[in-house]
Amino acid sequence: MHISYRLNANELDNNFLESLKAAFQDKEIEIVVYESDETHFILENPANRKRLLTAVENIQNRSNLVELNWESI
Repeated sequence: MHISYRLNANELDNNFLESLKAAFQDKEIEIVVYESDETHFILENPANRKRLLTAVENIQNRSNLVELNWESI
């Protein structure tokens, strides 16, 4: 079984530990911790990756930009 949790380190508490114990009971588990990078998450999906990279390119080339007037917001 594979379960992925995404949470802030401040949210780690006894309830979280108890939920892990309940999910895996007497099984041996491996815990891997790494700092989450939202850009990495977006880049994993090919469609999202293309959209993000196109947006970056548009900004660099100053093309396809939408200008907003602060009064209109």
